[in-house]
Amino acid sequence: MTIPNLITSLRVILVPIFVIYLLDDRLTAALIVFVIAGVSDGVDGMIARAFNQKSQIGAFLDPLADKILLVAAFVVLAAREFIPVWLTVVAISRDVLILLGVVILFITRHEVVMCPSVVSKITTFFQLLSIFVVLSDEKLHLRAFAGEPVFWVTAALTIASGLHYMRYWFRKMSEEETARS
Repeated sequence: MTIPNLITSLRVILVPIFVIYLLDDRLTAALIVFVIAGVSDGVDGMIARAFNQKSQIGAFLDPLADKILLVAAFVVLAAREFIPVWLTVVAISRDVLILLGVVILFITRHEVVMCPSVVSKITTFFQLLSIFVVLSDEKLHLRAFAGEPVFWVTAALTIASGLHYMRYWFRKMSEEETARS
């Protein structure tokens, strides 16, 4: 167990606390937990690279921790009508698509390499930004002028990222099938 993996595990542990704050309408407290989770995401990656502590489990655990936090945030915020339901459906559909793609590659005995693309990283940033805009509205009042544009850009990038993953998987499966022939 490396330090980055411990930090990532802490991020997973923060999710229930985050959800409780959301459900109790303590958006500022939820925002603080959300920012701590975001900072810890950057810190674990920085430590992993700086001290050569990258691991196979970390390659799976880190994006999984991000997904758990984002899915929890989107579901609760949509249920509380703080974020559009359609955006939650788009975000979760992409995550389900990614999970199915990994499962299909695994079942068909194709090599599964967890390496997020630039499009995926930008998408995750905008998903996090969408949540930040909503959570910070009480203090920064960003939602009135930035909410809708950020939500639409997030949706477009989320769809583009899902399509990008599909293209990658189909190409990978085709290349491996050609190599086996």
